[in-house]
Amino acid sequence: MFDNFLNIDIEPELRNRILQTILIGFVMWLINKISLKLIYRGDAMELRRQYHYRKFIEYTSFIIGILIIGNLWIGNFHSVTTFLGLLSAGIAIALKDIFVNIAGWAFIYLRKPFDVGDRIQIGEVQGDVIDLRLFQFSLLEIGNWVDADQSTGRVIHVPNGKVFMDAQANYSTGFNYIWNEQNIYITLRSDFKKTKEILLEILNSHLQEDLKKAEKVFRKAKQDHLIVYKQFTPMIFTKITERGVQLSMRYLCDPKKRRMFEHAITESILERLGPENNIRLAYPTSTVLLHQDKVHPETNPNR
Repeated sequence: MFDNFLNIDIEPELRNRILQTILIGFVMWLINKISLKLIYRGDAMELRRQYHYRKFIEYTSFIIGILIIGNLWIGNFHSVTTFLGLLSAGIAIALKDIFVNIAGWAFIYLRKPFDVGDRIQIGEVQGDVIDLRLFQFSLLEIGNWVDADQSTGRVIHVPNGKVFMDAQANYSTGFNYIWNEQNIYITLRSDFKKTKEILLEILNSHLQEDLKKAEKVFRKAKQDHLIVYKQFTPMIFTKITERGVQLSMRYLCDPKKRRMFEHAITESILERLGPENNIRLAYPTSTVLLHQDKVHPETNPNR
């Protein structure tokens, strides 16, 4: 097949350009593959660093290849700079969104409002960042129809230009913990002081290891951000509501472990409060009267 291509009746100069273009593409592809083999050799490097090195090599090899091939085919331009200037001027208006996305990509890499592995919310979309590309970044979606910020399994692709238009919330950068709250309700006649003691024991038993990590992360975060917390230990807040006494448990946790903590804490609460005679959980109830004329005297509102 290659011999047949050489025998095609085309100008020698054009044929040489085509062969050089193929050769340049092959060389850049080969350099890219060899570099990736070197990067992924062994397990010494972190996955995030490997990801960024891989992306840097891919983008660099692609740009260099385009510049060399462009300079090869467009000989009227005296320099690559002139070629790029005229090219960008001609398509800037038509490809406005593409340039905005490229600017967003540069902003994400230089300013780093988030990185691969971070859990973020941008606009109405929440998820874990799994990929950063030239025109868009990808999130593994959380929330939506799934409770407690767990993954839905969907991958959402967001244009990079969104970083200039929508507010971003980062669960991971700065201080990699969030304050979570769980509420339970007990009756007004329940021993609320004893209930609070039991709840604090439960929270401390489940959160002890994570609280130690949170304090270390907080010391580091204070150097870069104005984050001030006077207390890291769990707290219980009391409030009287229509349902009874509301006890709000407030504690620090890893955002990616929120549902597991809620599950474990809820099961411990049910196990500990169940045997207590002077503690009763409050919950809304209703009575349905199907036959008004046969209402029992004790439940008859008119008696």
